[in-house]
Amino acid sequence: MSHVTGNRVAAIQMVSTHDIDHNLSEARRLLSRAASDGARVAVLPENFAVLASHQMLDCGQRESGGAPVIRSFLAEQARQLGLCIVGGSMPLAARSDGSAISDRVRASCLVFDSEGREVARYDKIHLFDAMVEDAHGQYRESDTFEPGDQVICVDTPAGRLGLAICYDLRFPELFRALREQGAEWVCLPSAFTWQTGEAHWHPLIRARAIENQVWVVAAGQGGQNSKRRKTYGHSLICDPWGRVVAEQEQEGPGVVAAELDGEQLRTLRERMPVWSHRRL
Repeated sequence: MSHVTGNRVAAIQMVSTHDIDHNLSEARRLLSRAASDGARVAVLPENFAVLASHQMLDCGQRESGGAPVIRSFLAEQARQLGLCIVGGSMPLAARSDGSAISDRVRASCLVFDSEGREVARYDKIHLFDAMVEDAHGQYRESDTFEPGDQVICVDTPAGRLGLAICYDLRFPELFRALREQGAEWVCLPSAFTWQTGEAHWHPLIRARAIENQVWVVAAGQGGQNSKRRKTYGHSLICDPWGRVVAEQEQEGPGVVAAELDGEQLRTLRERMPVWSHRRL
């Protein structure tokens, strides 16, 4: 049954593979589910279409050229479904000013409005270079990706959105900057490892929501993506008080949705005006 409301947002969980066509087909199915459930905005996870590091450079060149596949897919789905889509992350071999990147790509989150127009781009600022006790072992995003350097907000049907991606979650100063730009909610397309997610996913999301008094919509990869890579999932929506109001607790693809109550946000900020209490 549809639950159409003005501020309904969906977080989409996927288990993307190294097969781009399969990933796009799965994204199409889940976006359709989100639209059928009345969502006005849907957030895809990090690396929703392209997961393997060895695919990033070629894909980034194609997507920055004249015949993009993933960008065209997102624009088409937004138009067909009448849905604002936050496109998780994808590789682009050009910066937002159009200058080319020769040896790496940027991990870019593109936002499309319900008419299929690209209205915002955020390039992931913080790159995951870490040792993790899983089958993959070491992650070095900086070998493949060039970091972004701009803080980005965009207006959506569900309010003013601040853009962040996965590892950004560990850097509270970014979320402060997003709130400074007027963010009412923040998206977090992610591919958290199982180990780091089990330890830190919920407390970090709740902290960023509470300290900045924003909604957080976190769409994750969730399952066995490859022989060596397992992601945490638990895609969720957290309110500005730090309460998780919707969550997919099991592994596998799915959609969770909730109304981002703007009046609740305004009331909380008025009753506890922490933003005006800052001293540092």
